[in-house]
Amino acid sequence: MNESYLDVTQESGRIFFTSDIEGPVVMLNLLRFNEIADFRLCSELMTELPISGRQCYKMYMKHTSSFLKQAGSDLLYFGNTLPNLIGPLDEKWDVMLLVKHASKEDFLKFATNEEYLKIKGYRTAALADSRLMPILEGRI
Repeated sequence: MNESYLDVTQESGRIFFTSDIEGPVVMLNLLRFNEIADFRLCSELMTELPISGRQCYKMYMKHTSSFLKQAGSDLLYFGNTLPNLIGPLDEKWDVMLLVKHASKEDFLKFATNEEYLKIKGYRTAALADSRLMPILEGRI
């Protein structure tokens, strides 16, 4: 079974937050959903009946929007993905999101909000795998 990535690691977090990055950061999110949401790590959020990972992620987004606004962040784009034109055809993502944060400190403010952490389990239950790539505006 392939390794999945659902959370920032201590190492990747240290590299990002100790960097000299200044200004806005856009987070590219690539998401692959569980067929059925897996609430084993967050049983307190379990729904009465089984739901799909996609349905569970919709619940996560509904709860998360206010925390993004509190941190001064914006959901720029949310879209369903298609098979790769460049890249492995067996590499499949269900959804792509772009979220803009005013700074890495504002991203941290969002990600460590105590109320947000209470509902973050919806994301964990929804996802089979994910990628989170910080992007800085630049020029070639």
